[in-house]
Amino acid sequence: MSSTTATLNHDLSVEAAPPSLRRRVSWGAIFAGGIVAVVVAITLNMLGVAIGASTVNLAQGSTPSAASFGIGTGIWLVVSNLIALAIGAYVAAHLSGVTERGDAALHGLSVWALATLIAAVLLGSLAGGLVSTISSGAASLVGGTASGIGSLVGGAGSIAARTTSPSTVQSTAQQLIDRAKSALTSPQGDPAQMTSDQRKAEIARLIGQGISNGTLSPPDSDRLAALVAAETGTTPDQAKARIQQMEKQAKEELQQAKAKAQQAADTAAHATSVAAFSLFGSLLLGAIVAVLAASAGARVPYLYRGSS
Repeated sequence: MSSTTATLNHDLSVEAAPPSLRRRVSWGAIFAGGIVAVVVAITLNMLGVAIGASTVNLAQGSTPSAASFGIGTGIWLVVSNLIALAIGAYVAAHLSGVTERGDAALHGLSVWALATLIAAVLLGSLAGGLVSTISSGAASLVGGTASGIGSLVGGAGSIAARTTSPSTVQSTAQQLIDRAKSALTSPQGDPAQMTSDQRKAEIARLIGQGISNGTLSPPDSDRLAALVAAETGTTPDQAKARIQQMEKQAKEELQQAKAKAQQAADTAAHATSVAAFSLFGSLLLGAIVAVLAASAGARVPYLYRGSS
């Protein structure tokens, strides 16, 4: 009786045990499909480059416009990548040996993800190499230019050293220093008694103060008008009219610059949005094509064809 009960309990435990699930993913098939997809995409894109280059004929002037060329290039890129993903997903699903369409679709989706990552890495490496090449070329150009400028400056310096005595150089430098000191330490007196350098230095100071503060106080405005009148040989009223005209023109140019900057920012944001949505749509379409092609590549078990 006890042995019968033990046997019955053993049979019940065996029947209650959950069935083991076999592994239904084939990474080898996924990697093979991804490599096939990338190679097919590269091949088709090279074919597109060859076709596009063959349409350029500068001698006869039959080169297509930039707009039509760009549209054709975009369409070719999308179509060639979809074809490559479809072939790679079909290859992966067929090599995996799965018989369920759901498993085959997941293999195709994995191929799509792998091919996208490989393409991103390849494009990143290409962009990095291009930037490195441009940087090295620019560095060589700048180095050569600097070397040439250095040679030119050295030659000019030697000529100046031969033709100019140290006393003359020292005298000229001292004159420049004295002139700068005189301009920077201009007296706050009658503009007519000031030198031209002193008036220009104070005019520049007042204009900078007005730009930084947005406006000038009435005494500063009157002082600026007096300085401009003395410098240009006009009356204070004429100087004020000239200053107002200059301020109006500066404000108009500032508004135009702001409008252009805002327009450029809006254009850049719109272009970025369009590019992002286009990339999203292309990736989503590629995933759908990969899933459909992989589902078509699922193997049908021959043993059960006749029983259906």
